[in-house]
Amino acid sequence: MDPIIEEGYARLLETIGDLQAKKEESTTALREKIGALVARMAADTAPVVKDIGLEMLWRAKREASGELYDQEFYERKMIVLGKAEPLPYRPDDPAKPVDTQICVLDEEGKFYEVMYTTTEIRADSYASPLTPEEAVDIYGYDLVFMLYRAMYEYAEKEEELTAALARALEYIAPSK
Repeated sequence: MDPIIEEGYARLLETIGDLQAKKEESTTALREKIGALVARMAADTAPVVKDIGLEMLWRAKREASGELYDQEFYERKMIVLGKAEPLPYRPDDPAKPVDTQICVLDEEGKFYEVMYTTTEIRADSYASPLTPEEAVDIYGYDLVFMLYRAMYEYAEKEEELTAALARALEYIAPSK
């Protein structure tokens, strides 16, 4: 084989090895600082949670048909970031089984684990505060993706709204 080809190929293999080492190093550093990353993303996302968040059910009564009434909601809006396998019971009341367990971010940039219990006559929940590190431990790296996705979708909608407003203004007062 031509020595130039062999040297080029050897250099290519060396470059790939260097990149693999840097990737491992960066991955390790990111894993060590994932809590800080998620905390910063949460703080940066918090201001838009009022616009994109949901009013999460706190508790309600159930009719015989299963429909909810006398619904009460948490004070602050939240965005859902992940779902976990439900615990066997809620920390606030061991007699209440957990039907659904989700991770949310509220308007203040705080993480909570919301656990819902549904019975024949009532649906209620318990919101347990989580640190960013605890949230990542329980719900994994998907939190980073979900926070990014929420902001990305929010930006897309803001761009669409801005374009629609510009079209409406152009329609009302066409530029000359």
